[in-house]
Amino acid sequence: MPTEAPARRLDPRPQRALRLAFGTAACLATSFGLALPIPFLPPVLTLFLLAMRNQPLSLKASLGLAVLAAVTTGGGLLLIPLLRYYPASGVLLVALCLFLCFGYALRGGNNLVSTFLIIGLTLVSATGASAFAIALTVIEALVKGLLLTSLCVALGHWLFPEPSGLAEPPVRPPPDPRQTAWIALRATLVVIPAFLLALIDPGSYVPLVMKAVSLGQQVCVTSARDTGRELLGSTLLGGLLAVCFWSALSLFPHLWMFFLWTLLFVLLLARRLYRLTDNRQTPGFWLNGAATLIILLGQSVQDSAAGKDVYTAFAVRMGLFIAVTLYACAAVRLIDRRRLRPLPAA
Repeated sequence: MPTEAPARRLDPRPQRALRLAFGTAACLATSFGLALPIPFLPPVLTLFLLAMRNQPLSLKASLGLAVLAAVTTGGGLLLIPLLRYYPASGVLLVALCLFLCFGYALRGGNNLVSTFLIIGLTLVSATGASAFAIALTVIEALVKGLLLTSLCVALGHWLFPEPSGLAEPPVRPPPDPRQTAWIALRATLVVIPAFLLALIDPGSYVPLVMKAVSLGQQVCVTSARDTGRELLGSTLLGGLLAVCFWSALSLFPHLWMFFLWTLLFVLLLARRLYRLTDNRQTPGFWLNGAATLIILLGQSVQDSAAGKDVYTAFAVRMGLFIAVTLYACAAVRLIDRRRLRPLPAA
């Protein structure tokens, strides 16, 4: 019995689940309370950051996030003239940049840096090609979102720190370069259709781009055999949770209840993400489900504030999410079938 207590104290998973839920809920409530542009963006960034990194951000890392925001927004702005006047070349260049970003993460690079680069590259360039003012709004949302994300992550680590004495995580073996290229290609193909739709109507398809980025990351760690269950299942789970969340929030619509319901729903998903509750799904399944929940819910709140029909808009948006998920499943299977096809004899 005395040997079990230290092991239980050293288990970091309860702290991580509480940190993920509290940090995401605090960021979501603060983002909507301050009426930030694209208010669902900061909590999605916080969710990814807390799930990908178990250590608090140092001052150097926080400054690095600011530099990263400048690089991503600057790169997106440079692509705007190319997308306006030479759209085919611009789209190909964006696809090449996405391929390099996904490949960088797969080769052992920083997943957080890759995620921010992909979001900034797609959102800024797609919105700026339609109207430069919208691109400035996206840049403002990214900069303010990163600042708020850094604060909420620091608060989460302060309230729920990592237990001391944990062993270092094992170093991943270097992947096969040929396999990395194929996986990066299929992740790029998942994001590009949503990017093209955002070029047509950025105001309506920004949530779809965020969903496609989340799917692209999930594709990087999902085998072709499990693609349908992983991608489509997590998307449907996020939609179902969004309906339940909206029904609960409608009973007493208040910012504090928004925070508390978010805390509860994300905590339920976080317990499964960190295996505190036994399940057979991968962590990416629960992370993608949580991201889908936040995107759908945040956009529904904005629709309600703008006086739109929330249920019609939700049905259309959910249909688009399912369509892009089915496309992602088809792309993964097609690319993997091509990759595994034997080369013709000389």
